Amino acid sequence: MFHGGGWGAYMRSSDEKPKVTRTLLVRVLNYARPYWGHITGMLVMILLSTGVGLVSPLIFRTMIDKVLPSKNLNQLGLLAIALLILPILNGGISVVQRRLNSQVGEGVIYDLRVALFGRLQRMSLRFFTNTKIGELMSRLNNDVVGAQTAISNTITSIITDIIQAAAILAVMLTLQWQLTLVSVIILPLFILAARRLGTTLRDLARKQMEANAQMNAHMHETLNIGGALLVKLFGRANEETNRFSGRAGSVRDLGIRRAVIGSTFFMILGLVGAVGTALVYGLGGWYVIRGTFTVGTIVAFGSYLGQLYGALQGLASAPVDFSTSMVSFERVFEVIDLPQDISEKEGALVLSNVRGDLEFDNVTFNYSIDESKLLKDVKRYGRMEDVGAVLSLTGKGDGKKKDEGPVLRHAPPSVTLTDSVSADEESEGTSQARDVALEGISFKATAGQLVALVGPSGAGKTTVTYLIPRLYDPSDGVIRIDGHDLRGVTLDSLSSAIGMVTQETYLFHDTIRTNLTYAKMDAMQAEIEAAAKAANIHQFIMDLPERYDTIVGERGYRLSGGEKQRIALARVILKNPKILVLDEATSSLDSESESLIQDALKRVMAGRTSIVIAHRLSTILAADLILVMDRGRIVERGTHEQLLAMGGLYSQLYETQFRGEKM
Repeated sequence: MFHGGGWGAYMRSSDEKPKVTRTLLVRVLNYARPYWGHITGMLVMILLSTGVGLVSPLIFRTMIDKVLPSKNLNQLGLLAIALLILPILNGGISVVQRRLNSQVGEGVIYDLRVALFGRLQRMSLRFFTNTKIGELMSRLNNDVVGAQTAISNTITSIITDIIQAAAILAVMLTLQWQLTLVSVIILPLFILAARRLGTTLRDLARKQMEANAQMNAHMHETLNIGGALLVKLFGRANEETNRFSGRAGSVRDLGIRRAVIGSTFFMILGLVGAVGTALVYGLGGWYVIRGTFTVGTIVAFGSYLGQLYGALQGLASAPVDFSTSMVSFERVFEVIDLPQDISEKEGALVLSNVRGDLEFDNVTFNYSIDESKLLKDVKRYGRMEDVGAVLSLTGKGDGKKKDEGPVLRHAPPSVTLTDSVSADEESEGTSQARDVALEGISFKATAGQLVALVGPSGAGKTTVTYLIPRLYDPSDGVIRIDGHDLRGVTLDSLSSAIGMVTQETYLFHDTIRTNLTYAKMDAMQAEIEAAAKAANIHQFIMDLPERYDTIVGERGYRLSGGEKQRIALARVILKNPKILVLDEATSSLDSESESLIQDALKRVMAGRTSIVIAHRLSTILAADLILVMDRGRIVERGTHEQLLAMGGLYSQLYETQFRGEKM
């Protein structure tokens, strides 16, 4: 008699009901526009299904009132066949409707996911450093599915329930209007019971969602490669198992309570519905005894009554279900509408025949950003997906008020969120804490030159390298390639001209071949091997059982640090850029790997404009220009000999970091 799908509506109180605006509805309908043909077909199927559903009770009435008393076997056989055909017909209609429904829903999912993913691909690095990856995944998965539900399920259910309720009421009124009024009069009792009992069920559901969020967050933190490594290094396997056992136990206990109370909830709703059924059959029986109502009519009336209560229950839950689904669209549209930090001007220049001249002209940069370009904190109605501190359970999800502290929407004064730090950069000198990451940076690197960046950790070296491929744009000043402002050239042509190797090498969980050809999708095997040989990694690859088809593992964890770096170098060689940007840190590598990488670097940098964060004396000595950075400024520049003669910061760095190296 009652739809199980209405359960979700009673988990949410009225003050949680999200708002739906006209603008949002219009935009949602625009996404449904390509599927109007399918939607029209669905409406036709709904009408047919409703009509078929109205026929069965009338057949029962005819059978009881006319056929059985007259003992007409021919008519009885025909009606029996009709009762067999109707479910077959209704089943066929349901299959067609389901097919149309899924085509609309899956089509909308496809359109939204592609639009979302394409938008995210064009967002700046600043966006990703200030956005949780879990939030992005939720938008791409949960919110997109919620949006699909709005079009293919919620709206369809509302239309179906409206048509069914109207049709059934019309038929019931033609049968007996007094009984129809009696059947509808118990609806206030139904709504009252649903609200009162739904509050308890809603609170339990919220607690279970919170417990699930904590359990899932704990799994995510401890089962990824970094978390698993940390657990093993500190010998915390038993502690983490016990911690997980406690959280899984909470989910179990809340699930049991929710199931029991849910059953009680629907039992009480069933009793309320039974009141209406009892009244209808009681009054209907009285009419039968008086001779004004036939037995077949009351049987048909009772059948219609169950269908009516089901449709009305669906309509009672529809407003919250519909508005909740619409909020999923709102979350998706928020990402699609986010302004881009790094945008491409209309009519931007396509770089061609790049020489490799690079110029920084009075460049200033800081990491503070416009809040309007970030995703807002999300409250997902009926779902709990966020947890603050996973292990200690402070913050979101623990029921305690969290002292948020300062909101990190920009890098802290030390700028250590983006500036790489290596062991041989450590310095006891002046603090690098400041408000502006870079200030007044000016230098030129002509085609084929090697420019080395040196300085204490946090001085701004990595920030300089991030500006060259437009991972960020300067707050002030201009960066030029071959005389062209970076903001005036196309992003794709800029990317093609620049190759970058960061200190933390990232490899996809795929084959070595796939990771290498990411630089050049159509590279031939001979090109791949030539690049690998130039990076001193080919022989190592050939010694592997699967050679170039070897899976490197999550983030390349199946390879050593030196092997990953050499694969990264081979990837850049395969790209063959005119400008090379790299952090050549080798402090964590063994001497053999370091020697192989240094040898490979010489080949990689040959004939290219190279901007290198230098950690080795050999690179510094080979540099055409050395830029010494401190607190976001270039404080010294020149060759190795010139800078030593100055007796300034470079001289101090040389004494503490480079002097002991063997050449």
